[in-house]
Amino acid sequence: MGRKLFVLLVILMSVSLIGIILVQAFFIKNSVEIEEKQFERNVKHALSLVSKNLEDRELEDYTKKALNQIRRHDAKADTSTIREILVKTQDNERDETIIYRNTVLEESFKVPSVFFDLGVDSVSISRLFSERETKIYSNTALGSGGDLNVNPERTYREYSELPEVTKKIMEDSYRDTYKNFPIYKRVSSEEVAKLLNYQLKEDGIGIDFEFAIYDKDLATKVQSENFELNKASTYGISVYSGNDNQNDYRLYVNFPDRRKFLFSTIIKAIVLSVVFTLIIIIAYSNAIYQLIKQRKISQIKTDFINNMTHEFKTPIATINLALDAIKNPKVIEDKEKVKRYLKMIKDENKRMHAQVENVLRISKLEKNELNISKDRVKLHDLIEDAITHVELIVEDRKGYVKTHLDATKSSILANESHFTNVIVNILDNAIKYSDDEPKIDVYTENVGNNILLKIADQGNGMSKQVQRKIFEKFYREHTGNVHNVKGHGLGLAYVKRIVEDHHGHISVESEKGKGSVFTIKLPLIS
Repeated sequence: MGRKLFVLLVILMSVSLIGIILVQAFFIKNSVEIEEKQFERNVKHALSLVSKNLEDRELEDYTKKALNQIRRHDAKADTSTIREILVKTQDNERDETIIYRNTVLEESFKVPSVFFDLGVDSVSISRLFSERETKIYSNTALGSGGDLNVNPERTYREYSELPEVTKKIMEDSYRDTYKNFPIYKRVSSEEVAKLLNYQLKEDGIGIDFEFAIYDKDLATKVQSENFELNKASTYGISVYSGNDNQNDYRLYVNFPDRRKFLFSTIIKAIVLSVVFTLIIIIAYSNAIYQLIKQRKISQIKTDFINNMTHEFKTPIATINLALDAIKNPKVIEDKEKVKRYLKMIKDENKRMHAQVENVLRISKLEKNELNISKDRVKLHDLIEDAITHVELIVEDRKGYVKTHLDATKSSILANESHFTNVIVNILDNAIKYSDDEPKIDVYTENVGNNILLKIADQGNGMSKQVQRKIFEKFYREHTGNVHNVKGHGLGLAYVKRIVEDHHGHISVESEKGKGSVFTIKLPLIS
């Protein structure tokens, strides 16, 4: 995959993920706003019904008391005529005169205020009646003068109350009566709380609330214990205002758990949204990780192939040159030269074989097919044996390998061949990455029931970033396409797998330009 295509793919995936997260956030925000608006509508609907209920109950109580009083036998009414209509018609067929009269009467009562607990002497209450009368006279009895003092032949009367008009008069009387009456005498806190609790539950709001009735922005006695007026989160409505809305009383209510209630209504949607978003983020992160890992593996394998090609190229060229030399008639007669060239061919072939064995060994380790049998061995003996494999190379480069074997116990359960290869690999690494003469010190010491093996060099060292990756398969410190150091990145991966198979632990400490220290910790056996 090209670098530009890879970067473009990562950018597109990132933009898509950010877009999904923003859409989820927008959805959650909209859901909260919708719930807030619905909550506000429900609260205002409940408050309007409570306000109407309070006024209707008071009006009904006032009307009931008033009517009970004026119906008492001792209630005396002052009756007055408000309007009277008189209509006179002639029925020629029957030779009759018909006189129709409609009178609207008002009865006014003075009711003692003790029945209303208003603090005044009396309350004026009125009601209207309609009196309808029809008189039928004989024209003969009336005579030519139309004298109405004679008795009519027939008289019809109807007397009835005007309920709608009386009701309106009663409402006006009620409002005038209670206009300046203290609110705490009109309704109690318990009544308001009960009405609010019922109506809010009817509108789907079953949470705790605080309330208060204010008179011109001043608190009254009608309120709950913990009410606080916060205009940003408090809902209010006029009460006892009637149709003219001139009253200064306002009922306020707020909800301490309002936010919690709102979120509880959409918590499932939010949780699902967050879960799905997290799944997308995890999937995206894993996809990016896999892409980067695959790209890295591809680069490492390319580097590995280049290194392996370089590693095989030199011995193959040497073998070809040796074979060409042997073919020379002058050389083939010289047994010493033939032996020398044959030894070179054998050594280079052995070197290529060792490279192939390393690759196969790692492959078997990955598949857990490498059969490693372990015996009781002394680590000090393995160290001495491993040093003999590299001492000629070290001496040739005028360096040294010094041992400081201070451990009094060195018996471990190990595979002699593989663990010797482990030490040789670390020593070989120290030699490869020393530009000057290699200077290597090998230490052992006992720590509890374990033995520590430290191999320290004074070579090139490595950065912290390289230290974290040197035990990975195929990894080599990136130096471009320069093969100044032979290898293929399998040695330390093999070392780590063998050490772990021996129930040990390997670590490295290093500083660029100051060398490295590899530490292997292994359990002792008695």
